[in-house]
Amino acid sequence: MNPPVRRALLSVSDKTGLVEFASGLNELGVEILSTGGTARALQEAGIPLTGVDAFTGFPEMLDGRVKTLHPKVHAGILYRRDEPAHVQALESHDLSSIDLVAVNLYPFEETVARPGVTWDEAVEQIDIGGPSMIRSAAKNHAHVTVVSSPAQYLEILSEMRAGGGATTPELRRRLALEAFRRTASYDAAIQRFFATCDAPAVDRSEEDSPPASIDISLARVQSLRYGENPHQKAALYGGFLDHFRKLHGKELSYNNIIDLSAAQGMVEWMGRRGPSVAIIKHTNPCGVALGETIVDAWRSALATDPQSASGGIIATSRPVDEAAAQEMKGHFIEILVAPGFDPKALEILTAKKNRIILEVVTPISGSSVSGAGVSGAEGLTFCSVPGGMLAQSADRRRLQDADLRVVTRRAPTDSELSALRFGWDVVRFVKSNAIVYCAENRTLGIGAGQMSRVDSAKIGARKAREAGLDLTGSAVASDAFFPFPDGLNVAADTGATAVIQPGGSVRDEEVIAAADARGVAMVFTGLRHFRH
Repeated sequence: MNPPVRRALLSVSDKTGLVEFASGLNELGVEILSTGGTARALQEAGIPLTGVDAFTGFPEMLDGRVKTLHPKVHAGILYRRDEPAHVQALESHDLSSIDLVAVNLYPFEETVARPGVTWDEAVEQIDIGGPSMIRSAAKNHAHVTVVSSPAQYLEILSEMRAGGGATTPELRRRLALEAFRRTASYDAAIQRFFATCDAPAVDRSEEDSPPASIDISLARVQSLRYGENPHQKAALYGGFLDHFRKLHGKELSYNNIIDLSAAQGMVEWMGRRGPSVAIIKHTNPCGVALGETIVDAWRSALATDPQSASGGIIATSRPVDEAAAQEMKGHFIEILVAPGFDPKALEILTAKKNRIILEVVTPISGSSVSGAGVSGAEGLTFCSVPGGMLAQSADRRRLQDADLRVVTRRAPTDSELSALRFGWDVVRFVKSNAIVYCAENRTLGIGAGQMSRVDSAKIGARKAREAGLDLTGSAVASDAFFPFPDGLNVAADTGATAVIQPGGSVRDEEVIAAADARGVAMVFTGLRHFRH
């Protein structure tokens, strides 16, 4: 049998639903203990209560830092009702039972998110008594109901009304789990703040190494229809969508979000060159281009592989104007993301009901991982594996003049070198093995994700032919070295005249000799851009 709740302690920062919850408890005959602003709010609503200071016989002190940190509070919460020695201890010390604890915490996360917050302001919002009471009640959930969110009030009252004032063990255990999640998240937020704002001196020999530990605490922000496939459940956690403002269209799916991340990351990288457009399918670019305007870039990007572009994710580095919207409107675009839209452009593009249109609020490439709820992980990217995760620094290495080493008899012309640099910027975003055929400001053919580099070279060339694009005089970028001359020969057979690659193969000399034999200029970078 579940005994009824006879005494409840209410001490909340968020007063949402407080009066209604306390009124319900009062109607069920529950004595209410309260303190501070919570007590004032209840008194103003005419709800009878006992102040915690009267209950403990000890006043609040130290500007409210000490209110509930008292044996009468924690003994009343923590004692086991089924343990005679515990019951006897309470009776001998004239202590009283507390059967329900409703606490939500000082708004630390909201405080540190406020621009210009000071260190002292943040520290004063670190709750001590609240987490202590939550943890005490959650530990003793066999006997005590812990309430850590206003969202739980209605369910608890409903169960108490149906159960003669009692809650069930099943509910108490679930509430305890939610309580421990909340205190873990709260402590992680404090840790992130301290790590970010008051980091200790770093051992310079270790400054480029991944941290010894990483703490992750991300709130679920959106349940998704399903994951990669309909039989998989999925949800989005953290602040990724804070970078965007949704202007139109259906809800984002799991796969949409992955492709959106790839598209936006790519166009932010390419955007430093000027107006650019990236068209993404399954995280791979099927067309990337620069132009004098977004409409110019769109035409060139689309021309790379118009068949694959259907249903793609389109990202632009500049706002979309009416001219670009007119060009785009007839195409099947799953998502269009840009740093802005002219009113007329938006009117044109929203004619398609399900087309998702997003405006970029803040870049994703400069976002703080720590601020998203990952402590000790600034600048890292992650990949999950069963039972753990991999972490690495982000691939943000830009090509420098000093990196370029001409290894063939013929050096690339200025035009070829410009195309090679463009291709090198694109190939880093293509799944390995990756081969990109390009001109100075646009892709011509992309071979992605093959087990053999020569197959990627063949696919890229075939894609260009199918799109009606001439590869004569094109440049080729390879994300890793050519292990054999065959891949280079495929590129040369298509008409490519310049190649950029990392080098480092045991057969480099054979590959260089093949390039010299075909009159191809080749540049080594010493850098690799695998993208698994």
